[in-house]
Amino acid sequence: MFSEERIKDFGAKIAGLIRGRDLSRREAREMFRQVLLNEQPDLQQGAFLAALTAKGETAEEVAGAWEAIYEIDTVKASPRVARPLVENCGTGMDSFKTFNISTAAAIVAAAGGICMARHGARALTSTCGAVDILETVGVDVECDIETVQDSIEQTGIGIFNGMSPLVHPQALSRILSQIRFGTILNIAGSLANPSMPRYGVRGVHSRDLIEPVTRVMREIGYRKAIVFHGSSGNGTKGMDEISSLGETDVAELGEDGDIVTYTITPEDIGLQRPSADAISPATDRGEEAIRFLRILSGRDQGPRYDIVCLNAAPIFYLMGKAGGLREGFRQAQDIINSGQPITKLRDWVRTQNSSPEAGLSKLEGLLEESAVS
Repeated sequence: MFSEERIKDFGAKIAGLIRGRDLSRREAREMFRQVLLNEQPDLQQGAFLAALTAKGETAEEVAGAWEAIYEIDTVKASPRVARPLVENCGTGMDSFKTFNISTAAAIVAAAGGICMARHGARALTSTCGAVDILETVGVDVECDIETVQDSIEQTGIGIFNGMSPLVHPQALSRILSQIRFGTILNIAGSLANPSMPRYGVRGVHSRDLIEPVTRVMREIGYRKAIVFHGSSGNGTKGMDEISSLGETDVAELGEDGDIVTYTITPEDIGLQRPSADAISPATDRGEEAIRFLRILSGRDQGPRYDIVCLNAAPIFYLMGKAGGLREGFRQAQDIINSGQPITKLRDWVRTQNSSPEAGLSKLEGLLEESAVS
């Protein structure tokens, strides 16, 4: 049974959110603790997430939600690697939908020597999330934490499935399986990476979130980070990627703790702006996987290839492998053109898998299709 007094107090705070009142970090942590432990009725839980999303999340609220999720509902991992762990991801919820750029960029970065510890999910508001595309090409996304940890150690890349009860056993998988709209969980949940990397590249769905999310990352222990929101070009929509269509607003957290903000354009990198359709997702997951492999193999060197290189660039820059985004972009091009990303993907499928033979068979079949399509 639910406590009537606790239900009333929780409901009063929801009413405050509806009126535009912000929560303190402590309040947000406590409310999310009650949600995660299922101490509120389902209707109250849904109303809380909806009210917080409609109001717009503050840095304190995101930090409080992250704290609850990481402490209560995240299985911890500690990969034994000599290099720093790095993550890249997008929050989802953006108004302009693209194919899964960040996943391709992560494979390029790993092929370039960066140790990638990713934390992703299935699609909630898009057609194909990170977990979806990787499952399609043969990575075991329903495996346990130890298998992901081994993959990071052996291959330099792995992904923790944010919607798996093996990763978030208490509640996150339960909640995400029941909703089909973006919430604060897209941000706070994605930050609850079991391996807690200290270096991160993150796209957010709103320009207003760039600096708050950067401050949250600093507060929870990130040493360096780059957070951004890109424009669709006409100013009406945005994406949680660095955009090849228009301006991208960026916040950069340095090792000294300072945050600097700036704006970049495709022309700064030497790119011409493509049409929006050129980077739109396929409606079929199989077709999306074939397009994904054509980029990584270097067979497609059009706008999709460009935006993947563009989003791999900040990873190389963040980790000191490139002096700037333009140099990082060229480095990503060289890596794809060398064939290394496909080799890295094969290694990933082999190591993050309870059935490596089946995963590799799936990948090789898709690679054959991508070679003739």
